[in-house]
This record gives sequence, C-alpha cells and structure tokens, in this order.
Amino acid sequence: MMSPHATPRPGRSPRIMLYSHDTLGYGHLRRNLLLATALSELAPRPEILLIGGMREAGAFALPPGTDVVTLPAYAKQGDGSYLPRELGGDLERLARMRSRTIRSAAEGFDPDLLIVDNVPRGAQFELDETLAMLSDGGRCRIVLGLRDVIDERSVTRLQWLRQRNFETVRRHFDDVWVYGDPALYDLLDDCGMRGPLGTRARHVGYLDPAGRRDGAQAETDRAAIAKGDPRPYVFCAVGGGRDGAALCDAFAHATMPAGHRGVLVTGTQMPEALRERVREVVASRDDMTLVPFLREPFEAMRGAARVIGMGGYNTTMELLSIGSPSLIVPRCVPRLEQLMRTERLAARGLVSMLRPEELSAGAVGEWLARPAAAPGTSALDMNGLERVKSLAEALCAEAVAGAARRDTAPAPTAARLAAVAAATRPAPVALAA
Repeated sequence: MMSPHATPRPGRSPRIMLYSHDTLGYGHLRRNLLLATALSELAPRPEILLIGGMREAGAFALPPGTDVVTLPAYAKQGDGSYLPRELGGDLERLARMRSRTIRSAAEGFDPDLLIVDNVPRGAQFELDETLAMLSDGGRCRIVLGLRDVIDERSVTRLQWLRQRNFETVRRHFDDVWVYGDPALYDLLDDCGMRGPLGTRARHVGYLDPAGRRDGAQAETDRAAIAKGDPRPYVFCAVGGGRDGAALCDAFAHATMPAGHRGVLVTGTQMPEALRERVREVVASRDDMTLVPFLREPFEAMRGAARVIGMGGYNTTMELLSIGSPSLIVPRCVPRLEQLMRTERLAARGLVSMLRPEELSAGAVGEWLARPAAAPGTSALDMNGLERVKSLAEALCAEAVAGAARRDTAPAPTAARLAAVAAATRPAPVALAA
C-alpha cells in the first residue's frame, strides 16, 4: 500500500477525493457527483474517487476518470439518530468499519485534494482519523463544502459547538466553500461562522446542473417515462423516497390537468409497503406512470410541463435551472433547511410552496389547475461550479508543488493518529442531513 508520504510521480494527474456521508436520500451523493463531473473537465484531467455512504452510489453514471468506494449504509431515523440500514443493530461496529474503510481508501489513493460534503467530521465522526492522517502529511488540501442552508441559526450554532466543528475546521481544513448566494441567505453571518472560520470561508455561488449531460442515460430515462404516451406530463419525484410517501400518495390521487399525465418517481428507499400502496393507486389510473428510480432525473424534469418535488438542495437547483412552473413541498423535520430555502425562493416568485401540513391530493390538484405562470427571473449567483473548478485547480497545484516539502517528514504512527482523533471526539450525537 502506498505510504501517505509518498512523493507523486512527476507530471501525474491530480487526485481528488470527495466524501459524502449519505444517511437520508441521494442529496449529498448527487451533489458530489455534480462536482465530480465539473472537476473532470480540468486539464490535466484528475483522478477522482468518490466515497459514498449508500449502495445506490454505484447505480449513478460516473464522469470520466472517476470511481467510487461504497460504504455500508446508515439509515437516519425521524429523530435524527442513526441505525445500520441493513447490518444488524450495532451502530458502533458499523461506524468503526466505515471509518477504517475511508482511511484505507485515502491512504491508498493519496489525494491532493479532499472535499468533504457538509459534515466536517463525517457521520459518527468517521473522518477523524483520515483528517488527522492527511493534514499531518502536509500535502493534501482539505475543503469543507457546505450547502447554502443547514438549519435555523440556534440549532446550527449549537450543533457546531457540540461537535467541535469549528475546532476541526481550524485544525484540518484549508478552505470552506458555501454552495450558495448570500443575497438569498448568508449562512456565515446568520450562524456566526464568519468570525470563527475567518478568511478560509466563502460563498461560491449555487451549483447549477444545467451543464450536466449524459446523453445515453437521458435517452434511457426518457424511454422509461414515455411508455409510448405522447401526452405532456407532470413530473413528481421525492429523491430517495424514505420521507416522501405523503407527497407520493397525494400526487397519485391528484387530478391531472386536462390532456396531461403524471410521472411519479418514488425512489429506492421508500418502505416497500408504502411503495406498494402507491403503486396500486397508480395502476388503477390510465394517466399516470410510476418509475422506481432514474439515474439522471434532470433530463426528465426538463421535459415536464410542471414539476413537483421536495425541497432538497439538488432538486431545488434543478428546478431553478430548468425554469418550469414548480411546486415544492419542503421537509420540516428533523431540520428546517428545506423550509427556510423554499420560503425565500417562493417570496421571490421563483417557485410555489405547499407546507407539509397543507399537503393533500386536493391541494396538489388545485395547484395543477391554475394557469401555468412562468416563474420569476432569478438573479441568484449560479456560477458555483465554475468557481469550484478554479479553486480546486489552484489547491491541487499547491498540493503537488508542496510534495517535496513533506518528503523527509516521518510517517504518523497509528497510535498518534488514534490519539489525535480521540482528543477531539465528543459523545456521538445526530449529525446534519
């Protein structure tokens, strides 16, 4: 196995590792896939390794030069706590297994840049030893990527203090990228992060998926929803589906506009009993199609007359990008992230919003029956992917140039790595979704 202190071969491609903990839905994984697609366009083309926290990671199309390590999965409960998704009930055993797998992958891949999605220390602090190893080596640059909204101010601040996130970022991270526009919501100011994180934190703009293309997969997905039916369609999707049963049920019972049909994507994580109930309703209709999973939903959304979905970051970016009339039913538990974002967008006329307590087949049908007004013009900064490419390119160049400076440094011992990790590990608490 390559030492984490090995000097890279002259002229080799940069190596970029992206981590997402993936405990509920596909949001973190899909954001990293979008980043990987953009980063694969750099020259020279980097080698990219995704660390994904659910088995569905292998079902998505990967950009050139990219591979994935899939971790055994957590399942996030309604109260924010975790359990193993499939491997019994021993959470500590699963956490150890995932932590060792991540560290081993990082040691073997020897990245120039690590981008961590949203949770600085990983699920159940599974990144602690990997962060200590990579930052001790002195070459790898480490970045925290945060979505635009985490939760309401008091909850976010308390969570970051309890989990020692500020301390971890100052100790191990070189940069913090907020994937958002402070004109809509300033995460750094509202949650008191700007002072503790200093100049290493910045808003980079929203991640616009408009440039993402997978022609072959788009054709496959279009065929899956067309079913030989030429009628225009209303598209409804609920991400992974674990918390989307209520919206699926309401859509399955809603009246479609005259001459239209419905396309419902339930996701793979919805409990089978709930999915079967929705499937029975859809099967009784001649104006609706159910699809369990689409690898690339963006093209299907682009072709829809109207779109309905929950308010996760990636879905919202897709809705803003395509500009079709859109209805968002935001999730409000275990955190208020989706509600906070959607309220701000609805106030600007960019989307329509229906609160979860207002959700019903009648409410969905009423929105569908209204004239399809075009959404307002977005003045949001949607150039995040281009900025990320520039920032990543500069950090990789720094890492490669600095390789010689660590050539003579002693390798960290296992005991020292464990001691560093233990020094910052509080009691386990629920982490951000």
